[in-house]
Amino acid sequence: MIELIKKIEAAWEDRTLLSTDDTKAAIHEVISLLDRGIIRVAEKVASGNWKVNDWTKKAILLYFPISENKRIVAGDLEFLIKFQQKRITKKQEFVQYHMRSLDMDLLSKVARY
Repeated sequence: MIELIKKIEAAWEDRTLLSTDDTKAAIHEVISLLDRGIIRVAEKVASGNWKVNDWTKKAILLYFPISENKRIVAGDLEFLIKFQQKRITKKQEFVQYHMRSLDMDLLSKVARY
């Protein structure tokens, strides 16, 4: 993980590294780890405070210039996105991907951080 962090930090400081396959692979690896819930952008530490992993935020921002826009059409609407949409239909998929969701009926009554 330390090597991955070093690659992200180096690319953050020197954007010319974004053209290298090694850097692109590191950025994609961070996105994959985030997607699978193995790492998080912010995590609660033992003291109860939140620790922000800046290098993961940097990897997300670096993902945009190395990724192509994908066109999504929904009826008369058209969108350009960089991240692949997720279609989760089963409760076990939420658990598998470490995702959280609010019941839409509760959304107006509950605020979460």
